[in-house]
Amino acid sequence: MATSNDLLINERSVFEFLAAEGCSAANIHARMKTVNGEMCISDCAVCKWVRIFKGEDPRETILRDQKRSGRPLSASVTAHREKVDCMIRANRRVKQKEITNAVGISKERVHHIVTTVLGYRKVSARWIPRQLTVEMKALSLSFF
Repeated sequence: MATSNDLLINERSVFEFLAAEGCSAANIHARMKTVNGEMCISDCAVCKWVRIFKGEDPRETILRDQKRSGRPLSASVTAHREKVDCMIRANRRVKQKEITNAVGISKERVHHIVTTVLGYRKVSARWIPRQLTVEMKALSLSFF
């Protein structure tokens, strides 16, 4: 099954091919509309892509979307995981805010590391491992 990104790349490839043949933007849009029906992109978008592919736009003609600059997810690196784990083992009543201040990463990243990566959960204001031992499972089954 084709993803929406694949469909966009296919459309852009068609625009590039037809623009290289010398077709006008209106002609390309009409041809795309006969193939795609109402799901066709707008004529303004077709004009934009034709301008790009004919070289009238100074941007490069790259079909795939570029990687965007953004904040890297570097908070889950091994050093941070180990530091958070050591802090929790040293003090089971440590708060996420204290871990955030000590490690220097966001509260959301600390929560992700503690709950998802390390597998801890809060019980009676203490962090405990999520896995139960065989004895704990037997004890919990005896209550039911």
